[in-house]
Amino acid sequence: MSHTPSIMPSQPATALLVAAGRGTRMGGELPKQYRELCGTPVIARTICAFDSHPEVAEIVVVIHRDDEAYFARCCPITQTPLRRVFGGATREASVRAGLDAVQTGEIVLIHDAARPLVSRAVIDGVLEALGSHPGAAPALPVTDALWYGEQTVNGVKDRTNLWRAQTPQGFHLDAIRAAHAAQTTPAADDVAVARAFGLDVAITPGDEANLKLTAPGDFERAAKLLESTMDIRVGNGFDVHRFGPGDQVWLCGVSVPHTRGLQGHSDADVGLHTVTDAIYGALAEGDIGTHFPPSDPQWKGAQSHIFLTHAVDLAAARGFKISNADLTLMCERPKIGPVAGAMRARLAELLRIDVGRVSVKATTTERLGFTGREEGIAAMATVTLVAP
Repeated sequence: MSHTPSIMPSQPATALLVAAGRGTRMGGELPKQYRELCGTPVIARTICAFDSHPEVAEIVVVIHRDDEAYFARCCPITQTPLRRVFGGATREASVRAGLDAVQTGEIVLIHDAARPLVSRAVIDGVLEALGSHPGAAPALPVTDALWYGEQTVNGVKDRTNLWRAQTPQGFHLDAIRAAHAAQTTPAADDVAVARAFGLDVAITPGDEANLKLTAPGDFERAAKLLESTMDIRVGNGFDVHRFGPGDQVWLCGVSVPHTRGLQGHSDADVGLHTVTDAIYGALAEGDIGTHFPPSDPQWKGAQSHIFLTHAVDLAAARGFKISNADLTLMCERPKIGPVAGAMRARLAELLRIDVGRVSVKATTTERLGFTGREEGIAAMATVTLVAP
């Protein structure tokens, strides 16, 4: 029996990432999903691909029980709520564990964690097809001749209407839960489970770059694809605030005791302002004044983390992840060294990246200029954004 719903509106989806496999064909002790690809763990790239998609409201990652420490080390900070669950002895059991953990929406996208180069276009195609089908999955047509035989060719197979399956394989949640509950034998993938239950599955456009990392040579191929397709942006920021009355200054979201305060329309956090402008610059989106005009009274005295959070959200909405940030503060006083660690930690939290990717340092101007005369603090920053 065929199960086909009426057309449904777009709605939030859950990304279910299957990462409980051991990757034995890859060799080595470390499972392939936790190995680095161009400096970033495979599983982190896969998570970020769905975290940056506006229709994904939840991410569930299914891992092996023995890999909890690996996952904790490799999992990136995400905007999207993310939970991990433990898988089972088979792929079907792992998917069922993930399906049981889904809490958001009526759509689920089941994806191999070892496919880190999945594009937004591929995900969009699956989501669109789910408006008129209970299931949808990306695939590529078979273009090579197909032979069968052992050491010699015994015959040729017709390749008409043959496809190479990819993921994410998307489904209406209740339908795929019922399909997995009814499945009693091993299946090649979730489309096979769905078809055995009588669900119609639409074929959507796949992508040659959406390869599954299976053999050692796949890492080299994926690295070359990343080098040719990755969008890398670099932005610079510069800001100055003068001293005035006060007993503290706000720098990188940290209150630093001082004999004077910094003056500005907001809290005058010159560090956060500079990093924020660097992100806007990388996106070609103007500066803080463009988005938060000083003529608008609602921003008077505002905490500067509001501005930085807006810039980070804007970058994520455009598909970018912040790779690193480098900030230099120029002043004679207050002394930055004792509080640089706290500043790095707060910046890393606001940027949603590891503290090892954040640099905060200080310099004097050898008593030259307005900073040398202790009339204010200047700052400059460089931020790198990457869209995988």
